[in-house]
Amino acid sequence: SEKVKRYLQMIRDENKRMHTQVENVLRISKLEKNQLDISKDRVNVHDLIQEAINHVSLIVENRGGYIKQHLNAPGAEVLASEDHFTNVLVNILDNAIKYSPDEPKIDVFTEIVKNSIIIKVQDQGAGMSKAVLKRIFEKFYREHTGNIHNVKGHGLGLAYVKRIVEDHQGEVYAESEKDKGSTFYIKLPLI
Repeated sequence: SEKVKRYLQMIRDENKRMHTQVENVLRISKLEKNQLDISKDRVNVHDLIQEAINHVSLIVENRGGYIKQHLNAPGAEVLASEDHFTNVLVNILDNAIKYSPDEPKIDVFTEIVKNSIIIKVQDQGAGMSKAVLKRIFEKFYREHTGNIHNVKGHGLGLAYVKRIVEDHQGEVYAESEKDKGSTFYIKLPLI
């Protein structure tokens, strides 16, 4: 019954996330028309990271992987929308999990550089070629090689991520190597 409870909770959470993805599609179109006014509050980045990890931890556990936190940034306060920014982090973690053919091994780091906090999400998954890396933040872009389409999705997650991060006066970029994994960086101004 313990297992059933956990699986039910997973189904519930995924259902909620599916709903969120639909919302995200609508939000992206609003963002493109500059009609989305995201209200922001003082939030602690480490709390949001924790919240995002909670969303995906069951999936990672079930696949025998881990998410390790190395949250070294002192004073991680930013001006952000808690919902949107948690979504951003869940999207990036979700990709790290989806594109890990074996058990997902993910490390999340934070550090302060000048007046910004850098969030770094590093996986040891399939990685990407330079050509793919150039296009990952485009709307509806998905890699069309090999068996990547075993991975479900619409290629909207990272377009949403980029839009929201930029709306927070931040930057998002990635480094990757085929078969070695990917690292995503989010840079946000500190309060």
